[in-house]
Amino acid sequence: MRHELVRARAPLRLGFGGGSTDVSPYCDEYGGVVLNAAIDLFAHVTVQKRDDDQVRLVAADRDQAWQASASAPLPTDEPLRLLKGVYNRFMADYAGGRALPLTLVSYADCPPGSGLGSSSALVVAMVEAMRRFMGLEMDAHSVARLAFDIERRELGLAGGAQDQYAAAYGGLNLMHFAADAQVAVTPVEVPVRVMRELEASLVLYFTGVSRESAAIIEEQTSNMRSHAAKSLESLHAIKASAFEMRDALVSGDLPRFGALLDSGWGLKKQTAHNITSTQIDQVYEAAKAFGVFGGKVSGAGGGGFMMFLVDPTRREGLKRLLSTFGGTAQAARFTNTGAESWDVK
Repeated sequence: MRHELVRARAPLRLGFGGGSTDVSPYCDEYGGVVLNAAIDLFAHVTVQKRDDDQVRLVAADRDQAWQASASAPLPTDEPLRLLKGVYNRFMADYAGGRALPLTLVSYADCPPGSGLGSSSALVVAMVEAMRRFMGLEMDAHSVARLAFDIERRELGLAGGAQDQYAAAYGGLNLMHFAADAQVAVTPVEVPVRVMRELEASLVLYFTGVSRESAAIIEEQTSNMRSHAAKSLESLHAIKASAFEMRDALVSGDLPRFGALLDSGWGLKKQTAHNITSTQIDQVYEAAKAFGVFGGKVSGAGGGGFMMFLVDPTRREGLKRLLSTFGGTAQAARFTNTGAESWDVK
C-alpha cells in the first residue's frame, strides 16, 4: 500500500576510531574496523504524493530545487544528484520502471561537508522515506546496503560504508567491513553512566569550513592501491585503535579514550595530504594546551567538525576558547535510534 505523505530521519555520526579502513581497497584486502556513534543531529526527508505528472526534488538547506515531468530514469547530473539517484533506484526496483509523481524535500541539521556523514545519512533517510511511501518492508541492514549501493556504486561517489550503517542502525557500534561490501554491525555495550560521562565531556567545534571529502578519499585510495608503506602502516594502526577505543569505553576509562583519539588523529594525518590545515592545527594545539584529553577532525578531514574530550567542569571554558577562532562550539548527545519514518497522512 502506498502512502500519501511520509517523513523520515536518520542520525548523523561521530567516527571515533578506524575511519578510512572502511574504504576499498583497504577493507577488501585487510578488513576494516570502525567504532562510531550516532548523535542527535539528523538528516530529514519528506515524500508527498502529487496529483499531476511532475517530480519535484528540493534540498531545502541548500536552497536548490529541480522539477520535471515524471520519467524514469531521471538524469543523474547536478543539481540534486543524490535525490535523483534514490528516485531512480526505487522506480527501477519497486515500480516496474514507471515514474511516480511525487515531491521529495530534504535537509540536514548541519552544513554540507561537516564530516558527520550527513550526505550518507541523507541517502539513508531518503531510502527509509521511499520504503514507507511505497509500502515496502526493509530492515536496517537492507536500508544501509541499498543506500551504500546507490551512493557508492551507482552514483560513483567516493567513500566508505560506515556512514550508511551508522545512520541506519543508530547507537554505538563496532563495525567490520570485508570484501564484496560485506558488513557486520556489533553494538557496543557500555554502562549508561559512562555514556553520560562521555556526553558531558564532549565538545564539537565547527570550523566554519565545509569541505568536499572526495579528493582526500581518492588520495587515500590511491595510496592503498599502490601499497604506499607509510599510509598502509597508519591504516593498520588506525584499525587496531578502534578495538582499543572500544575497550577503553567498556571499562569507563575516558582519559585513555581521549588519548587514543589524539594518537588516532596523528595517524590519520599520515594517510593523505590536506587532512589538516593551518587553521585546524592552530585550533587543535590551543585545545591541547587548554588540557583536553584528546580530539580529532570528524570524517575525512580538511574542515567540517572537530571533536574534543575534556573534563566536564572545564567544558564551558573550552567552548569559549574555541569560539575565539571564529567557528562555533556545541555539546552533543548520543542516540540509540537509527533511521525511522512515519505517516503524516
